[in-house]
Amino acid sequence: MPESTVTKPAQGYRARVRAELTAEIKAAATRQLEAEGATSLSLRAIAREMGMASSAIYRYFPSRDELFTALIIDAYNDVGDRVEAADAACAPTNYHDRFLGVAKAIRQFALDSPHQYALIYGSPIPGYKAPQDTIDPAVRVPVCLMTILVDAKPKGGKSKKLDQAMAGLMDFTGHSITPVALARGVQAWGEIMGLISLEMFGHFENAISDPAVLFDHAMGELADRVVQ
Repeated sequence: MPESTVTKPAQGYRARVRAELTAEIKAAATRQLEAEGATSLSLRAIAREMGMASSAIYRYFPSRDELFTALIIDAYNDVGDRVEAADAACAPTNYHDRFLGVAKAIRQFALDSPHQYALIYGSPIPGYKAPQDTIDPAVRVPVCLMTILVDAKPKGGKSKKLDQAMAGLMDFTGHSITPVALARGVQAWGEIMGLISLEMFGHFENAISDPAVLFDHAMGELADRVVQ
């Protein structure tokens, strides 16, 4: 039998096994995050839960930071998929609904996956420095919002200070909108994430009986200011 007919199936089998074990490790890590928080994440504890030798798990994730990176990328891609789908479901010129759809998709991600939300939008993990690999997944949500803003072409005045402060983002958008309008978009991003974080991290307890009503109201007003 030719070598290629033996090698290819074997390689395919090994790849499937590796992919399955990698997914199981990440699932175990997610359970540990939910139970104990990010600072307590332990490769050895995950190996014990899975019945693996601790040396074996390092063949999949050589360090705790590499596991963190994989979990962070997965979380960013999950919320990125959601917001892009929400945006695509609206008419391209209905900027108000596009904005609301994206904002609601971010909040729903937070409600469905609170520990993943905390991992990427909560407090920094002590000692962990995110590598370049996380950048593209991380910018999917703000880029989606920025695209809506650029498409809507909101009005905005001039400001020499903002021209300098927003130079990097202006280059990114190709100077399609004014710095003042772009600054309004950055402020909107802060308001969206701030309101969700207040809810997710318990600051509405005994104060807001229905956070969804508050969020929808606030996002409607925010959309009016930003894209109309």
